[in-house]
Amino acid sequence: MRAWSTDDIPDLTGTSAVVTGANSGIGAAVSLALARAGALTVLACRSPERGARAVAAVRAAVPGAELRLVRLDLADLASVREAAETLARTVDGQLDLLVNNAGVMALPLRHTADGFEMQFGTNHLGHFALTGLLLPVLGASGPSRVVSVSSLAHRIGGIDFGNLAGERGYRKWPAYGQAKLANLLFAAELERRARRAGRDLHALAAHPGLSATELGQAGPVMAGKPLAAKAERLTRLFTQPASAGALPVLRAATDPAARGGEYYGPRGPLEVRGAPGIARSSSRARDEATAGRLWEVSARLTGVTPDFG
Repeated sequence: MRAWSTDDIPDLTGTSAVVTGANSGIGAAVSLALARAGALTVLACRSPERGARAVAAVRAAVPGAELRLVRLDLADLASVREAAETLARTVDGQLDLLVNNAGVMALPLRHTADGFEMQFGTNHLGHFALTGLLLPVLGASGPSRVVSVSSLAHRIGGIDFGNLAGERGYRKWPAYGQAKLANLLFAAELERRARRAGRDLHALAAHPGLSATELGQAGPVMAGKPLAAKAERLTRLFTQPASAGALPVLRAATDPAARGGEYYGPRGPLEVRGAPGIARSSSRARDEATAGRLWEVSARLTGVTPDFG
């Protein structure tokens, strides 16, 4: 059987999509593919300057693309709220696809504008709040999907509800694993709650395997270790390009055969590279009790209670 590729993306003309962290890496590749398929593609980026360059790059590749740029800093809930209002207007009240892609990885202990540990706050809480605030326009007049981008690192993660801020001990990689596990738990709980509410909204997840992106450089730079950042760049020799890492995300986002609750990733050895297909998640990622508790804690911390009404 032929491997799934961007050639399998259906015509998306008339649909709207928002991609967070769209200025580089997986987000940029996903945005380009969605624009090529005809979707109104909104690039939600922390840096307006880098976002503008990303928009220009997509427009150069797809001259007729419908593109918008919205500033979004997931590490600041005020920015998330402002972006959600702007996004709702930008898509004219109907959002068909939300790709929760943006993230940070393996940072030294830092905190968001609202006092959350940076990896948990950015990768999970920011996206939880954004999704909740966009629920009124997700599937407002048709089916919609929310795709959360996780990582192989979710397998080393556990949700430590007593130490979400990292105040009682912090290790950057377990903290990253916790944030990526939270992405999977959120996707699963969003799917369950949407089903119970009868909403035409489906939540899926994906991971890019080991892909060559800028994600791994921020941690060493913030820690004052430029040599480590250079070493991280060398590891790109052993990874797949971002365009390949984007395929599981795109399949979860666009494949008509994909179903809510599914998790996609590369199907090669150890899921580090290869054609996209159903991926394996840890038993912790399938724990419904933890997912439900995480949802309630996230609502309390962010002040956003998702309304499926």
